[in-house]
Amino acid sequence: METAKNRRRLIALTIVLTVCFVGLGCRLVDLQWVRHDELRSLAENQHRHSYFREAPRGDIRDRRGNLLATSTPVKNICADPARLKGHHEEVARFLAPLLNTNESVLISLLARNTRTNASGRILPNHWVLLKKKVSVDDWEKIQSALGEEYTNRVSGGLLTKKQRQDLQLAWTKSIYPEEDQIRTYPNGTLAAHVLGFTGGFPLVLNGETNWITTGVEGVERTFDDRVRGARGWVKTETTIQGRELFAFRDQDVEARPGLNVVLTIDGRVQQIVEEELAPAMAKHGAQSVSAIVVRPRTGEILAMASLPTFDPNEAGRWPAANRRNRIITDTFEPGSTFKTVTLAGALNDGSVRLTDMYDCENGAFYFAGRVLHDHEHYPVLSVEQIIAKSSNIGTAKVAIKMGKERVYKYIWDFGFGQRSGIPLAGEDAGSLAKPHNWKLIHISRIPIGHGVTATPLQMVMALSAMANDGVLMRPMLVDSLVDEKGQTVVKYQPQIVRRVIGESAARQTVQALRTVVDKGTADKAALEHYTVAGKTGTAQKVVDGQYSHEKYYSSFIGFFPTENAELCIAVAIDEPVKKTGYYGGQIAAPIFKRIAERAANFLNIKPDVEPAQPEDVATAEKLRDAPVTQVRGKL
Repeated sequence: METAKNRRRLIALTIVLTVCFVGLGCRLVDLQWVRHDELRSLAENQHRHSYFREAPRGDIRDRRGNLLATSTPVKNICADPARLKGHHEEVARFLAPLLNTNESVLISLLARNTRTNASGRILPNHWVLLKKKVSVDDWEKIQSALGEEYTNRVSGGLLTKKQRQDLQLAWTKSIYPEEDQIRTYPNGTLAAHVLGFTGGFPLVLNGETNWITTGVEGVERTFDDRVRGARGWVKTETTIQGRELFAFRDQDVEARPGLNVVLTIDGRVQQIVEEELAPAMAKHGAQSVSAIVVRPRTGEILAMASLPTFDPNEAGRWPAANRRNRIITDTFEPGSTFKTVTLAGALNDGSVRLTDMYDCENGAFYFAGRVLHDHEHYPVLSVEQIIAKSSNIGTAKVAIKMGKERVYKYIWDFGFGQRSGIPLAGEDAGSLAKPHNWKLIHISRIPIGHGVTATPLQMVMALSAMANDGVLMRPMLVDSLVDEKGQTVVKYQPQIVRRVIGESAARQTVQALRTVVDKGTADKAALEHYTVAGKTGTAQKVVDGQYSHEKYYSSFIGFFPTENAELCIAVAIDEPVKKTGYYGGQIAAPIFKRIAERAANFLNIKPDVEPAQPEDVATAEKLRDAPVTQVRGKL
């Protein structure tokens, strides 16, 4: 009887054990085979972590090494809501004043302890961003405060081991920093349109979100891939409490710093330009004022400025109009400054000589059913006088003699209707119709700067070509790229675009442009110690398809000394108030003069004009140098 009972117990035990082993086997099959990928992914999400090491962004410096843009290490304060274990409200309440953030916003962020991945699976949420760009010192204070709060809580009463672990996770492990950097511009608005600014963008790697700094506008954008360097990264494992298992850190790659950009911009010349534009903006109530300084022989840009401007340290606070680099993005009908292109082409073709005379019709020329006017009633003028007096009629007649195909060729060859290649985004090519699309009247209008649009950059490069013996250069904004050790990695060289006119034609053009300053419309641009050549422009703006008599675009472009020119400077004023003056020679030329005088003094440009001597000094020097017998005779 007892034996049968034991047998039944053994059978029952065997069945139970068999069922258990079968169940365990099924479970193992389920875990190791059926759900292997799912559980492996879950484990990796809980224990495997990947994060970037942001590379130090390279500096931007001027040609003399002065710092224009740099980066400072900061922290992005993040949280792991999955580790808070119900403590999210008290942690949020504690952090709010430290982060200067709304408490309810923090509670909402810290309550997100799960997330849904791309396949719809719900996983623990180990990352939310609480505050960006916190200084290293502030993070250390926050970290210390969190540690003190944890100590106070665990010493205030009897706690189980589990409670201590939860508190430790909530107060010392759940809030953590990510490396970041803040881009700073030590000179505020100086060269803002050249430098541009940066922005932060999220990058997700294996479910981990990392914020990266990227150039948005200006040099920061164009050279972003060289300046930002190469990011490093870490792949590692942690315990459930969040402690890293260094033995399982299988990837640990250091970041490589970005290259430093050395500009052709001269910080002091840039400052001079901006200081001279500001009062002009206020005086003339203009929509904008702009200026650019170029070395004609190399195409190097020493300064480029527009007002209104912005502070790249707080770019988001400024309207888009302030951030626009008007020297490359805004086009306008250049007006009389464009006559120089026509003259240079005609002289190069041999169509005219400077001494050739043209009947300027006493200020009214009937052509193609329309009347072309001059601002004065000129009778007969030489070609040189046509430029000096800025005669529309004389220029139109020179162009008619050339023919539209030749006129178009020189306009195109001087760089109009095409982008210059400056390393900045947003450059406008302007507008230039093909010759077969010209109507009859266009041959009398386009050569005087009507019916064609250009940027200030295109205009200054064209005049620089005339100063450079007829050779057009590509505008040069970046001198070199230098690594963190000061070694030059890339050295940029001046680039010739093309020869547009011959040296003889260029010299004749410069001679004519010199009379504009000496005897013509730009006497306010004359410098005491340098010969100056240049051209004024006063263009009516087109409003609703009609030329306005109230809105003008006034400009002056000049270079000096006239032989072997060192600087070419363009100044443009958009919509000056008429009561303060609106002719280019009246309001733009004086700005040119002030910029030129200060820049020449700073750059130590050698004068090519001897200073005028008082009459009595000159007489004394003549007497001193006279033969002795003659001096005695006078005595």
